[in-house]
Amino acid sequence: MDWRDKLKQRIGCEKRSAADKWQAVFVLTGHEDIVKEKIEYALQGSSIRVVVPKRCIRERRAGRWLDVIRPLFPGYILLQGSIDLQEYYLLKSVPGIIRCLKDNKEFYSIHPEEIKVINQLMCNGDLIGISTAYQKDDKIIITDGPLLGKEGLIVAVDRRKGRARVKLSFLGDERTVDLSLRIIRTA
Repeated sequence: MDWRDKLKQRIGCEKRSAADKWQAVFVLTGHEDIVKEKIEYALQGSSIRVVVPKRCIRERRAGRWLDVIRPLFPGYILLQGSIDLQEYYLLKSVPGIIRCLKDNKEFYSIHPEEIKVINQLMCNGDLIGISTAYQKDDKIIITDGPLLGKEGLIVAVDRRKGRARVKLSFLGDERTVDLSLRIIRTA
């Protein structure tokens, strides 16, 4: 239980519904999609939603630019819903899961503010697409895409690679991730 949850208990805030709860499991990096399928198979009759947030990023290989899909948080799979004891033991039996992130005796719940930003970025299912922006003097103004209205999260812009370095809070830590950004120059 982190300081936010303790504060909510002291001031008497109500508990969140099961659909609003998000948890995370730690898996081997690079095996997120395979383990996601195994979790979905193990929890077939359950109402738990399994999500691997991904981003479309431009990379240069052999002199050509390619759009490559990479996980937003490598090694993590997000679970939406309340996990009971039976589902917990089913999760522990899934091959590929290294660890279920727990806090004392129950699953560590991702803070609603953190998951809200991630959900807004994943407007097209699990994939974070490419944002479009134009540069006016030293200012970057987002015109389209998942970063629209979230200019305050952008820490730096790499125009040559077409990426925006974005600061996100995830599991109580500040993490910096690269997202694709198409910059249109104005005259």
